[in-house]
Amino acid sequence: MEWGMFSITPLHTESMNDKALNIFLWIAQVILAGMFFMAGYAKISTSVEVAAQQMPWATDIPEMLFRFIGISEMAGALGLVLPALLRIQPRLTPLAAIGLTAIMFFAAMFHISRGEYAMLGTNVFLALIAFFVYWGRTRKSPIKPR
Repeated sequence: MEWGMFSITPLHTESMNDKALNIFLWIAQVILAGMFFMAGYAKISTSVEVAAQQMPWATDIPEMLFRFIGISEMAGALGLVLPALLRIQPRLTPLAAIGLTAIMFFAAMFHISRGEYAMLGTNVFLALIAFFVYWGRTRKSPIKPR
């Protein structure tokens, strides 16, 4: 606000918004990391036949691809949190987020091709959260390295 030659600017408004965004990003990162880590661990630690009870498509793709998806999800989960938390190569965090966005995009395309439209809500929701992390950590609240 300006009155003549005096300017009144609210103190800490911008930094409070930045702090809130940073908190929301951390919450999104931790929740996404937990979800993707659990999903990935399930794909690499159980047999395809057992996994097919929860994910019927598991037997319709090569086992190596099924395991690769699990490893990719676990790596993405770790990449969402560890680089930013340790502040060692924190630029890897948005890369992990955009990678998980891509995984969800391809998962959605796969489910559409199979007529499994009920899965699309989950894919889109997780992709949007992952993209939010990518956007936030590249544009609005990047983590500075040590």
